[in-house]
Amino acid sequence: MAIDESRQFKPINIALLTVSDTRGPDEDTSGDLLAARIEAAGHKLADRAILRDDADLITAKLNEWIENPDVDAVISTGGTGLTGRDVTPEALDRVKERDIPGFGELFRWISYNTIGTSTVQSRACAVVARGTYVFALPGSNGAVKDGWDNILAEQLDARNRPCNFVELMPRLREK
Repeated sequence: MAIDESRQFKPINIALLTVSDTRGPDEDTSGDLLAARIEAAGHKLADRAILRDDADLITAKLNEWIENPDVDAVISTGGTGLTGRDVTPEALDRVKERDIPGFGELFRWISYNTIGTSTVQSRACAVVARGTYVFALPGSNGAVKDGWDNILAEQLDARNRPCNFVELMPRLREK
């Protein structure tokens, strides 16, 4: 990461969604890890929710946050695997305007160093939806650490050079 200390840090508002059929607030360790990292980086946790693996529910929550001018980005954990219940990428498809293919590609490249070829089972992905970034990470603690520590912490920091997601925010709704 190339942080340009001459530039000002710009905190953004991030909503956090955990997608799980088995986790509640007491078992949401990956959500807790991500929430702590978001706040430690200086960003604001705008909202947080846990939903079961249901594309309609996930899509409705994403649309609520995307339409909220106080939410700049959404990060989800869970529901990115290959089973029939893993529907987070399909929910992102319902709200997206643009894919960010490099996010999933880079996530799997980083994840390979941690879990080897098992990373091919991940459908981590990201999109832009009506001016809001939406990132979908797998639900494991290791995946959250890989995704936040090695991609999102840098790209959601306006001081990161040569470029970052934050500086593009004002232009995401351009036609």
